[in-house]
Amino acid sequence: MLIPMKNSSRRSVLSWLSACAAAPFVSACGGGPAQAKDFPVSMSEDRWRAKLSASEFRILRKAGTERPYSSPLNAEKRAGTYICAGCDNRLFASETKFESGTGWPSFYRPLPGGVGTSTDYKIGMPRTEVHCARCGGHLGHVFNDGPKPTGKRYCMNGAAMDFRPA
Repeated sequence: MLIPMKNSSRRSVLSWLSACAAAPFVSACGGGPAQAKDFPVSMSEDRWRAKLSASEFRILRKAGTERPYSSPLNAEKRAGTYICAGCDNRLFASETKFESGTGWPSFYRPLPGGVGTSTDYKIGMPRTEVHCARCGGHLGHVFNDGPKPTGKRYCMNGAAMDFRPA
């Protein structure tokens, strides 16, 4: 469990503690919604391990993060669709991808029904976690520093997705 950051405000620390007490620990404190909610696609941990590579499992099912600039999808430029590596759910259209300079594939808008969000306190302060709407797999986070027209930056782990060319 991570302790809230040293210079966090009293309100943010109380908010963090309250969220951890009010919701299942795994979900509220950073474990990922896939373990705390029911989704249309669901499997046992053993079945997920058998289906996914080690890095896909660590990211999608354990809310891990890949190293920046390590995913081939970061440099993908072709037209097509980004899908969940766990369940093939359509997540993002290539037209919404942009170069954020962060080292992770970034998008300004998901496809309808592609993703869900929850609050993640994994680093001691709230962030908006993005997960697959069908299987609950952790994809990354969304931030309010993206380009127009949405102003959003969906910063995704490439290992959590596959690419289908158009």
